[in-house]
Amino acid sequence: MVNVGNIKINNVNKSFDEVKVLNNFSLNIEPGSFVSLIGPSGCGKSTLLRIIGGLEKSYQGEVLLDGERIKKAGSDRGFAFQGSNLFPWLTVEGNVAFGLKARKIFKEKKNDVQDIINLVGLKGFENSYPHQISGGMQQRASLARALVGHPKVLLLDEPLGALDAFTRMNLQDEILRIKNENNMTMLMVTHDVDEAIYMSDKVVVMSARPSRVEAVIDIDLPRPRIRVQDTFTLYRNRILEVLNFGGQLHEAEYNI
Repeated sequence: MVNVGNIKINNVNKSFDEVKVLNNFSLNIEPGSFVSLIGPSGCGKSTLLRIIGGLEKSYQGEVLLDGERIKKAGSDRGFAFQGSNLFPWLTVEGNVAFGLKARKIFKEKKNDVQDIINLVGLKGFENSYPHQISGGMQQRASLARALVGHPKVLLLDEPLGALDAFTRMNLQDEILRIKNENNMTMLMVTHDVDEAIYMSDKVVVMSARPSRVEAVIDIDLPRPRIRVQDTFTLYRNRILEVLNFGGQLHEAEYNI
């Protein structure tokens, strides 16, 4: 059986003008896993996500999805950004359907729009405009728009960063539920250590730029996870130690 959603990043180098952001960055992400990228601001986390999404093309090295080199954006990768980035002149349904219409496949995929809206908990709000719904609901609509094409990989660039703590925790659980129901690979950028531990199978700690893999930490906790348990705190301390002091975890496996 061919793996679905396997991402291989091989010796990627990326610079902006004279500033080198990624330095021989290599990582292998197993299909169906949830992996978080965490590191100092400006270390290239979002840039790496954009490269995988096919939105950033001027770099050295290669990025493969299921053995095929990524050359451009494609429907096999969904992208949810920080903030909803919804079109204010379109309804929830219109926003979710936008990509399908742009690809001229809306007629045969029309039922998928309602199915995805139901999946993210927005049934009954199909005809609402972004300004008429809460920030959490806007973010759900953004997730629906990223999911409607049934991607192999969902790329999450701090999708919950602008939300209040209660809404954020609820949506963390919703994203995990969606992942389990669809068995897709998810790669998330976050600055929130607790969020990374709560959601991820593995946490990739990136160094300051030019960025490399500082450590890869397996989160071996049963689900649903309890944020106040002692082992959760141990993982938090471990990640913070790497972030604050730049220490290497010598047992880390970089083939994830």
